[in-house]
Amino acid sequence: MALLFRKKDDTPRKSLWQRIKDVALADVAVLARGGVDERSLELLEQTLLEADFGIPVTLRLVDAVKQQATRGTVKTPDDYFAALRAAIEGALRAGHSNPALRLPTEAPAVVLVLGVNGAGKTTFIGKLAAKLRADGKSVLLGAGDTFRAGAIDQLRVWAERTGAEFVAGTPGGDPAAVAWQAIDAGVARGVDVIIIDTAGRLHTSGALMDELKKVQRVVENRLPGAPHEALLVLDGTVGQNAVEQAKRFSEAVPITGVVVTKLDGTARGGVVLAVHEAINVPVKFIGIGEQAQDLVLFDAATFARDLLDG
Repeated sequence: MALLFRKKDDTPRKSLWQRIKDVALADVAVLARGGVDERSLELLEQTLLEADFGIPVTLRLVDAVKQQATRGTVKTPDDYFAALRAAIEGALRAGHSNPALRLPTEAPAVVLVLGVNGAGKTTFIGKLAAKLRADGKSVLLGAGDTFRAGAIDQLRVWAERTGAEFVAGTPGGDPAAVAWQAIDAGVARGVDVIIIDTAGRLHTSGALMDELKKVQRVVENRLPGAPHEALLVLDGTVGQNAVEQAKRFSEAVPITGVVVTKLDGTARGGVVLAVHEAINVPVKFIGIGEQAQDLVLFDAATFARDLLDG
C-alpha cells in the first residue's frame, strides 16, 4: 500500500507527517523539556482537520498524543510519530474493522456495489473481478446500472478482460430485474461470486435511494442471506462529503464495507478514518489507480504508516 498519497504525475507531495513537523513540532526543544505544549496540540488538531480526519477522530487522536506526552513517552519527533501512528491504527481497528470479504461457504456469494455518480464503482467492480479470478474464483458480473450511458458496455469490457461471466438488461430497464437475472444465471452456472453493479445516485435523492432499497430486497428474496457484501464506493477526493454520503447510503441499505477510490490523487486520506468512524463498517479496499492491479486490500497498520509518511 506504499506511496498512496502522491500526485497523479507521481511528483511527491509534502507528507502529512512533514506538515505536522512544520507546524506542530517547530520547537523540538519543547519535546526535550518533557512534553508537547498546548499550542503544538492545537496546531496538530488544525492539520488533521485539514487532512479530512473529521472532528471526532481528530479530537481522539490529539488526546492520544497528549496522554502519551503526559506520561513522558513523547520526547523526540520519532516518539511523536510513533504515538500518532499507533493512534491512527487504533482508530481504524476500532469497532467493525475486518477487511476480509465475507464469502459464504456455499456458493454463490453475492456482492452488491453502490455509490454516487463518478465514485468509480464500475472500475472497482472490474478490479475486484480481476482479483477474484486471480484467486481462482469464477465470477459473474451483473450490469445493474441501466441508466448511465455506456455503463453496460463498460462492465462488459471488464468481464471480457477478466474472464468473468456477464448478465445485462436493457438500457433504461429495471435494475432490480437485472439483479434477479444475475443471481439466476450465477446459480445455474455454478459461479463462485456474483457482483452486481447499481446506478450511481445522489445520496440526497429519496426516489433513487428507494430504488436501491428495492434492489436490495429483490436480491435478498432471490437468495436468502444475500447480499453477503454491500460495498459502498467513495471518492477519496471529495473530503467530508464522503462522510455524508456514507451516512445516507447506510440509512438505505445495510452497508457491510467501504471502498475508497482515487487516493492516488489526494493527500487528504484522513477521510478514510472519518468514514469508518461515522458508520462503523470495515474499510475493505483502497483504489490507487486505473489498472486492474491498482486495488489494495486494506491493512490498518500499513495505511497508518503511509498516511503519515507517504
